Amino acid sequence: MMKNLISVFILALMCATAVFSQNKKEVLMTIDGSPVYAKEFKRVYNKNLNLVQDESQKDIDSYLNLFIDYKLKIAEAESQGLADRPSYQNELSRYRDQLSRNYLFEDKVTETLAREAYERGKEEINASHILIRVDYEAMPQDTLAAYKKIKSIRERALKGEDFAKLAQTLSEEPGAKDSEGNLGYFSVFSMVYPFETAAYNTKVGEISEIIRTRFGYHILKVHDRRTKMPKISVSHIMISDKKGPRDFDPEQRINELYTMAKQGESFENLAKQFSDDKNSAIQGGKLKPFSKGDLRAPEFENAAYELNNVGEISKPIKTDFGWHIIRLDEKLAMETFEAQREELEKKAGEGDRSKVVTNAINKKIKEKYGFKKGESYLPYFDTFVSDDVLGRGWARPPVPAEEDKVLFTIGDKEATFTEFATFIAGRQKTTRPFKQKESLLVAFYDEFETEVLKDYFKMALEGENEDYAAIVAEYRDGLLIFDVMEKNVWDKAKTDSIGLQNFYNKTKQNYQWKQRVDADFYSATNETFAQQVQSMLAEGKTSEEIKAAVNTEGKVNVMVTPGIFEIDDEKLPKNMEIKEGISTIFKSNDSSVIVNVKQVIAPGLKSLDEVKGRVLSDYQNELEKNWMESLHKKYKVEVNKKALKRVKKDLK
Repeated sequence: MMKNLISVFILALMCATAVFSQNKKEVLMTIDGSPVYAKEFKRVYNKNLNLVQDESQKDIDSYLNLFIDYKLKIAEAESQGLADRPSYQNELSRYRDQLSRNYLFEDKVTETLAREAYERGKEEINASHILIRVDYEAMPQDTLAAYKKIKSIRERALKGEDFAKLAQTLSEEPGAKDSEGNLGYFSVFSMVYPFETAAYNTKVGEISEIIRTRFGYHILKVHDRRTKMPKISVSHIMISDKKGPRDFDPEQRINELYTMAKQGESFENLAKQFSDDKNSAIQGGKLKPFSKGDLRAPEFENAAYELNNVGEISKPIKTDFGWHIIRLDEKLAMETFEAQREELEKKAGEGDRSKVVTNAINKKIKEKYGFKKGESYLPYFDTFVSDDVLGRGWARPPVPAEEDKVLFTIGDKEATFTEFATFIAGRQKTTRPFKQKESLLVAFYDEFETEVLKDYFKMALEGENEDYAAIVAEYRDGLLIFDVMEKNVWDKAKTDSIGLQNFYNKTKQNYQWKQRVDADFYSATNETFAQQVQSMLAEGKTSEEIKAAVNTEGKVNVMVTPGIFEIDDEKLPKNMEIKEGISTIFKSNDSSVIVNVKQVIAPGLKSLDEVKGRVLSDYQNELEKNWMESLHKKYKVEVNKKALKRVKKDLK
């Protein structure tokens, strides 16, 4: 299954690179009369040769068979109308948007904002602010009144009046009477971009200029600046409480592990052996460096930052993920820009910063292709669009032909009143609430203009830039391959419960349990305790009796883990004799392990529920095989043998 999928997706992602006109369009084959050109096959073969792991598929004839299967799937996807589905069109549009960023120099603009954020992020600002509320849709007289009010307050603050008292008595921020406008320490991305910019541009002790945000007008006073806390590196051991009923109490287990760690047992070995966070367990519990706000567990972050000395271990703490103990490994220096680039650029493309990016990109497109304003939209659409649009219920009437003016022209593309009306009708369904129709129309026009400009750029780019067009074609075919496989193979297997059961009944001999043991694992801190455990097991003591006898004076010297394991399970000690009874002592990391085998379970048939994932995968393989046979019967494939001979000669 995986080998087939890898082959499919290699082709799906790479096959469409030869999409341009050629001087010699030699036809390699036809599928129901539609040509497939030799140059396309050669480019695909050369590009994918090093990616193909199956040596047999590097043979040109074998690779041609794989290529034909790929082309048949594309033909079937188009036949089933999958390219017309809105989900497909939307996904392709999103990819075009992402890919075109490189050609629009959008990433360069975003990088500038990201670097600005990086420099700001080295500091935290302590500030207070005063807010006079007024939104962007307020009446002009209300906006002016709010501006005059904040201006008056600023003048009083500049003359020396106490900023905290001004905020307490005049600020319209909720809770200002109690907070006196104090925001505490904050850093980059914590506030809306205009407010953040004003804070970082204002010196300690000074009052900012008036700031306009979506909340209203602000002024702020900066009290202090300090270097931001660096990232730290920690290791942890986690015991999940989300796994349903377990053979031990998670809180008791984490306390046992904490005791063992404090006794001097290896933190790394305890993490490898017992932590439920398997991703970090294999690294001895080590996590990627983080700073406050990076994780979805503030309790974890706070406990980690309370550790002062490298090697210090926290007491057990509870988070939404379970129970943890944390060890401080390192306090790191400030990260470089390159180390944070991806995250910073993602954030720089969101919120108010995105408007900076959009304006810069729109300007570049207008300059490249030529932009000309047409008729003003507001006088016409203020009448044409009813107030129902504010409730998302406007029914768009047709724009009369004589009234269908040109809003603007970009290159050879004219954006018309009809197109804008269609945009409004669709956009109203997902818009944020607006109070005034004029504000809605202004916002919608900005979005519409941006959308038309970018669409024009992307369409023009496909004709201008061969690499861009090739990559778009690759992705287009890749989506179709995925959709046609999902519809005709993967989803069919998942929903066909009767077919799955019949397939299992037919092939159940392939799904067998190996020999298994029902056993208790005893992990002791040293061989002396392991020998004590052996003796007590021989006397018939229970696991609880053994723990009570060995774990004394607040120390954890032995832990017990019950379970059922196949004989080749990695948890079983190597070279352990499979038989009922008490094993010899084995070394595992720094622990001494005894296995008490209570029952040896003979090999047997796995039920469908026990092996459903594997059966489903095998069933999908059979469905795909049968489906491909039907496609070969449905479509007529004719290979031009002379062209294939020349292809082989060129590729050798």
